Amino acid sequence: MDEIEGRSPRPGPRKERGYFLLRATRVRDDAWMSQPEAARTLGVSALRVAMLLANGRLTPAENQAGHAGVTGDSVRAEESWRAQATRRAKLTRLLIDAVGYF
Repeated sequence: MDEIEGRSPRPGPRKERGYFLLRATRVRDDAWMSQPEAARTLGVSALRVAMLLANGRLTPAENQAGHAGVTGDSVRAEESWRAQATRRAKLTRLLIDAVGYF
């Protein structure tokens, strides 16, 4: 235990600590999209992509190199939902997601 800060030091990289914040499946590179690319595709901020991930609206994935991102299918499904949803439905979901995220 680190007596100065009152907590034990973090033991190495996240993978070695034995947990992940979100379980991500490894997918082919053509089925994977980076989070910034997903944000540009959806026309939202990186924070909104994080909220969509945390609330299960986007599916986390790793590409073959092990980089974190999302599945292209989940981005296309979100894009389709956004094209068909009413303003009220979008606002309601944004509020629900914001409460669930924080």
